[in-house]
Amino acid sequence: MSASARKAAFSPFLSFSHDEWAALRANTPLTLTEDDLARLRGINERLSLDEVAKIYLPLSRLLNLYVAATQGLYRVSAEFLDDTSAKVPFIIGIAGSVAVGKSTSARVLRELLARWPNHPKVDLVTTDGFLFPNRVLKSRGLMTRKGFPESYDLRRLVQFVGDVKSGKAEVHAPVYSHVRYDIIPDDSQVVRRPDIMILEGLNVLQTPARPRKQSLPVFVSDFFDFSIYVDARAADVRRWYVDRFLTLRGTAFRNPESYFHRYASLSTHEARETALRIWRTINGPNLRQNILPTRERAHLILEKSVDHTIKRVLLRKI
Repeated sequence: MSASARKAAFSPFLSFSHDEWAALRANTPLTLTEDDLARLRGINERLSLDEVAKIYLPLSRLLNLYVAATQGLYRVSAEFLDDTSAKVPFIIGIAGSVAVGKSTSARVLRELLARWPNHPKVDLVTTDGFLFPNRVLKSRGLMTRKGFPESYDLRRLVQFVGDVKSGKAEVHAPVYSHVRYDIIPDDSQVVRRPDIMILEGLNVLQTPARPRKQSLPVFVSDFFDFSIYVDARAADVRRWYVDRFLTLRGTAFRNPESYFHRYASLSTHEARETALRIWRTINGPNLRQNILPTRERAHLILEKSVDHTIKRVLLRKI
C-alpha cells in the first residue's frame, strides 16, 4: 500500500470528488429557482443552480436522514419515558473564514431543508449578534480583534444555544448591523422551537485554549447534532475578501450611515491596499490561529476551488 493510500485509509473522513458527491443526490428534487438563488447568493459569489443540485441537494438529503433518525430516537425515548414534552431542535453549525462563502451555504441549506416535509421550520442565526458591542470592545482594546474569539460574549452565546437545545419555548438572539458595524440595541431575533436551527459563524467549532474547568464548562459545539466547515486555500479567500471589499466600496460603503463610509472615496489602488492590510492584520491571523485549526472537528468539510465551486467533500466516518 502506498503512503497516500495508507493516509487515506487512516483518515477520519471519507473523501468524495465533486461528481462522486453529486451522484448521492438520488431523486431529491431541485425546488430552488434562479430568483431564489439570486436572493441567497453572497456578494461576488457565482453559485449556480447546477452547483446547488450537485452539492447542496445531496447534503440536504444527508441532513434530512440525520434529522429523521434523531426524531425517531426522540419518539423512542419519549415512549420509554412517557414524556410528552416538545422535541428539541436539530442544531447544525457552519464554520469558516471571512469571505469563504459560509453565509451563502447556510442560507441555501436553510432554504432546502425547510422544503422537506418532516422539518418545515428552519431558523438561521449568525454569531455576529453575539459580538460584544463596540463600546465594550473599545473599552477592552479589542476593536482591531473583532471576530477573534475574545470579541464574542461566549457565555451569552452558549446560554442561547443551550436554551434552544433544551426546547425552551422562546429564545432571543441579539441582532448585528453590518451597516453600523455594531449590535443593534433593543432588537432581537426570536427563535421559537424550530425543527432545525443553523448557527453560522467564524468560531462556532472553537474550543478555548484553556482546560474546560478554567473556562466555560461547555462549548457551543457541544450542542451541535451536525457541523460543517467551508474551506478554501487562504490565498483564494484573501482574494475573495479583497474583491468583496472593492465591490462594497461602490455599493454599501456609499451609504452615509455605514461605519465604512470613509472607504467609499478611496481609489481602487487605495481600497485594494486597505483590504490587504485588514487581511494581513486581522482576518488572515484569525483564520490561521483560530478558525482553520477547527476544520478537523467538523462532521463535513466543503473544499472550494478558486472559482467558489466545491471540488471535494469530506464526510466524517461514523
